[in-house]
Amino acid sequence: MAEAAAGDSLGVLDRMTCILEAFDEDDRGLGISELAARARLPKSTVSRLVSTLVRQRYLERDGRLIHLGLRVFELGQLADQPRELRMAALPVLADLRGKTGQNTHLAMRDGRELVCVAVMRGRSPVPWPVRTGGRIPLHATALGKAALAHAARGDIDDVLTAGLPGWTSSTITDPHELRRQLDEIRAGALATEDGEFAGNVACAAVPVFAPSGGLVAAISVSGSAEVFDASRFAPALFSAAQALSDRLPTRRRRG
Repeated sequence: MAEAAAGDSLGVLDRMTCILEAFDEDDRGLGISELAARARLPKSTVSRLVSTLVRQRYLERDGRLIHLGLRVFELGQLADQPRELRMAALPVLADLRGKTGQNTHLAMRDGRELVCVAVMRGRSPVPWPVRTGGRIPLHATALGKAALAHAARGDIDDVLTAGLPGWTSSTITDPHELRRQLDEIRAGALATEDGEFAGNVACAAVPVFAPSGGLVAAISVSGSAEVFDASRFAPALFSAAQALSDRLPTRRRRG
């Protein structure tokens, strides 16, 4: 009964979104039971909505397994701003990877999270733990701090008062300490993380601004926390952020 009540409390669009977001890049297809468990919805609800999503090509069936469908990919290509930003950023990320040897990443803010628009693997033996299209928290990542530091003061206050979950034992969960870091980043310091999102990963990031001055995204490099020296990569990061800003059309603006 509790399971059914949880499902009934969501609208149809919310439930469909839960189903689509239950997939990740490593899946080779999900059965209805696994899909229902991940989406936290009743199996009967998932079975019914999957039939609709298959009919509309958002999902595909392969025997008992369900996969994301072609229509999801098609719609993703129509997301104008992320797609244009990614196309502009790829040569910049490749150059940054070549100069630093590190993993390189670009992310855009979406509410209290960031979405990774592009990820390039470098020579670091420690991979970035999030795929392209994946989401990362604002407070526990260098990318997130770089973006949040340039948000409106009221926006920062909202994020800090909403709670700062600990991803690792190193995650900053003290609002006062995080605010201190954000003030320094806003004044021009490099945004950094050291095992705060993934225990063995360190990262450094800087914001990317549109020619009009609005925040567009954040760009970063990451590597093994044991040997990562953020200060070494600061010149290359700031240069990459400026290069990407120069490649953006002047009409782009993100507040």
